Order: sequence, then structure tokens, then C-alpha cells
Amino acid sequence: MRLFYSIGIYLASSIIKVLALFNRKLKIGVVGRKQTFIRLADSVKPSDKVFWFHCASLGEYEQGLPVFKALKTKYPNYKIVLSFFSPSGYEVRKNTDLADTVVYLPLDTKANANRFLDLVHPDYIIFVKYEIWPNFLLEMKKRRLKAILISAVFRENQSFFKWYGSLMRAALTAFDHIFVQDENSKTLLQQINYHKTTISGDTRFDRVLSQLNQDNAVRFIENFIDGKTCIVFGSTWPKDDALFMNFINRNNDENLKFIIAPHDLKANYITAIKSQLNDSTISYSDRHEDEKLAKAKVFILDTIGYLNKVYSYAQIAYVGGAAGTTGLHNVLEPAVFGIPVIIGKNYDKFPEAKSLVKLGGITSVASAVEFEFAISELLSNKPKLRKQGAINSDFIAKNRGAVVQIVDYIRI
Repeated sequence: MRLFYSIGIYLASSIIKVLALFNRKLKIGVVGRKQTFIRLADSVKPSDKVFWFHCASLGEYEQGLPVFKALKTKYPNYKIVLSFFSPSGYEVRKNTDLADTVVYLPLDTKANANRFLDLVHPDYIIFVKYEIWPNFLLEMKKRRLKAILISAVFRENQSFFKWYGSLMRAALTAFDHIFVQDENSKTLLQQINYHKTTISGDTRFDRVLSQLNQDNAVRFIENFIDGKTCIVFGSTWPKDDALFMNFINRNNDENLKFIIAPHDLKANYITAIKSQLNDSTISYSDRHEDEKLAKAKVFILDTIGYLNKVYSYAQIAYVGGAAGTTGLHNVLEPAVFGIPVIIGKNYDKFPEAKSLVKLGGITSVASAVEFEFAISELLSNKPKLRKQGAINSDFIAKNRGAVVQIVDYIRI
């Protein structure tokens, strides 16, 4: 099985190189992976003590970040190698001061795994959530390296639990311990005779709670809102836009302002958003023009790095991704500020969203009509708005503590 898998990886590598000629994101990854071994050889010495943190993309990085920070503080003499599989993670965090070096994870061949591990020689390895690469993991196990998987979520339709999943099941045994988010994940692992598990919950709860202790002030946002009620649409996609654009365009309330933070920052998409809006609009590039800021009805946050803070100014938030199939974005980021959250209909794979919909802190809508009804009710019913917000903040507070469990487990 491992042989066939490895052959598949080599074939995929060749195909990706061809497709990269026509796809910018793939090209960035191909070019970046060529630098991995060079960067590691330049930055990691044989005598160094090393943590290796691996994340698929930016979302997993944010999930692991509170653990990474805690370990960096607890073990200041250790170097940190941070790897990403996806360009969307690497390109955003390649200069983070958390790590001593940030690299792309090479494709999962046995040769790449051995070369990578020879250069990094990690004393401890932490993978986040979903990343199961059999060749890397089996080489880690062969070397008896210490490794854990954190914030993991398993579902019965995954290959680990199918008749053909023997290689993936074997790869899981490279982890000394798996910290899962929920009871269902633990039960599924027990069914394949993996018992070294702890239900620690989701580290993102600790991550978003730390946001409350940071300075969330953003001057240009304050100037834009100008003391009025603000609704933030975060990490939105075109199918999300279809739910709320008519509401924005038909709304005549002078005491209401809107912030749209699209997930895709390509110029043609930003232009498409602007073309759909009837009201006066201003974007991030014009943020220094205070007079325009105060007069504008809609602010397009066409940049990265501000959304976490911007949610602190909202009375209501809409979180994108669930109107289509791109995947729901982080609902905990606005919820931690004690405000109601609205999402699309496709949220079944996101346990925190399912819990909060059931509790009543999040409202799921399937159409523009449902969106308008939900948001109009919140705007006109302040007690309901406050109640839903309190449900969200209480839920997050009750689910904190994953980081402490994980860090306490690690012994070096």
C-alpha cells in the first residue's frame, strides 16, 4: 500500500509542475518548495534543540498559535521550525517572529521525509488538526521521534475508518498522543484501536479569548463608524454577497454602517463588490481621507491583518463561507466579543457552529429573504441581540483550557 501511495505522490508531483505553469497559486508552492532544504540547511545547526510545528494552512496555524506561543515561552532555548503545506498559510506567515525559520513542507515522499528530518532533527513535533502524511509520519515513527496531533477532528467518512485505510491508520500511530476536539473523534479512534487520546477541545477558544486582552483599536475604523451601529461581513465569498447585498442597498438608516472584509482580495473581485453597491463606499486604500471615511456607508476591508480587531466594533457579524461550499470561516473570532453571528446554511462540518446554532447564538440563513428577516429582527430587538451575544461569549469562556492540557502533556 505504501509503495502505491508513494508512486501516486511522484505522479502528482509531475502533474502539479505542469499545472503550475497555468496556476499562480500552484506555481508559488512549487517554487517555494525548491527553497525548503536550502533554508533548513542555512538556519538549523546539528547542535540546535528544535521544535517542529506543522500546519496545513493559515487556519491551522491560528489554531495552533496559542500552543506554539506557550512552548516558545516555556522553552526559550529551542529553535522553532514552522512548516506549511499551502501557500495561503506560508505566504501570510513566512515572516512571523514566532519561528526561527518558516518553510514549505516538501511533497510526501520517503526521500523528502528523510532529508527533511535529517536537517531539522526535531526534539518534538506538533501537527495541527488534519495533516496526516504517511511517509513523513512513518519515518518519524521509525526514528522514535516525539510527536503529537492537536485540535484534531475525525469523521467516519475519512479513510482511517475504511477498509482501504490501512496506510493512514498506520501513520496515526506515529503520534504519541492525539488531542481531539470532541467525543465522537475519540470514539472513532478507539474503534481502530487507537487509545492514546484526550478530549481537550479546540485551541481556537484560547486563541480568540486572548484577543480580548489585546489592543483592538483601529483608528480608521473608528473614524468610519463615527459612533454609529456597525455590521461586519467577514471572510465573504460571492455566494455570501448574494445573501446580504440587497439588504445593504435598500437600507436607508443613517445610523447604520457596513464593513465588508472579502476572503478573496483579487482586484477583479473587489471591483465586482463595489459594482454591486449603491451606497457611498470607501476601501482600505482610501482610509487616510477622514472626511470620506465619515461620510461613507460601506467600508471594504480589502487587506489582511485587521479583521480580528474590526469584529470588536461590530454589533452584529456575518461570517462567510457557509453560503457556498468553500467552508465556513472562524465564527469564534466575532463571537468572543459577545455579539450575534449570522452564517449560511452549510455548516455541518463545523462543530462550534453547530453547537452555537443549537444554543441560539448563531443564526443560519439559506436565502437573502431569511438573512434580511434575521438581521432586521436583531436590529429592532435589542434584548434579543444582547441575549444572543451573551450566549456566544459564554460558550467560548466555558470551552477554554485546551492549551494548558496540551502544554502540560509535553515533556522534553
